[in-house]
Amino acid sequence: MSDFSRIVPTIIEKGIEKVDLSMFSQEAKTKLMEDVGDEYLKKGRLIEAIKAYSLAKNRGKLEKVGDDFKRVSDYSSAVDAYILANSTEKLLELGDKCLRDGSMAPAVKAFKAVGDVNRLSLVGEECVTKNKIDTAIEVFAILGNVKRLSEIGDICMKDGRLAYAAKAFEIAKDRDNLSKLGDFCLKENLVNAALKCYQLAGNNIMVEFIKQNFVV
Repeated sequence: MSDFSRIVPTIIEKGIEKVDLSMFSQEAKTKLMEDVGDEYLKKGRLIEAIKAYSLAKNRGKLEKVGDDFKRVSDYSSAVDAYILANSTEKLLELGDKCLRDGSMAPAVKAFKAVGDVNRLSLVGEECVTKNKIDTAIEVFAILGNVKRLSEIGDICMKDGRLAYAAKAFEIAKDRDNLSKLGDFCLKENLVNAALKCYQLAGNNIMVEFIKQNFVV
């Protein structure tokens, strides 16, 4: 096995994806990928290290890369490493930290990976409070919480954030509110936006009305 270490620089230079290792045993390939990952780690090339350790299925070293990403506050990449390591404990720990610090996107990714519905709901509500509506919609879409999506859409419609309102209502399949949003858009002379809302709502009468009376 030690003799194989001399080809590590060649693998790194050429790239993992471009090297054919089919002539080696699985044990040898695993050891090679671990050595390649170690070399990438020394060079600070953490993304490549993740690829190598993932191929080697080395959970411990994947966690170490995740820890390194976390140390430099690259939480999204840290989550990716912990997911590959199947490290529920690390994901929950980092997700909680991100939630406390207001880093919502990696928190969502972490909690989604472990399927923690309660924590995802907390993130969603925090996003509504902090006015991070796009992420809030993403979270409640993941949870399939159509009631909350409709409520967020209603808030956005009243605040004039029509694109967010349409997105929330569309995901919730809330036809009544999509039609109301269409009415609002038409009143504001936003004809194309109104047409889209009516189409999503399946409001064929208003769709036909717009097509017959406006240039769209």
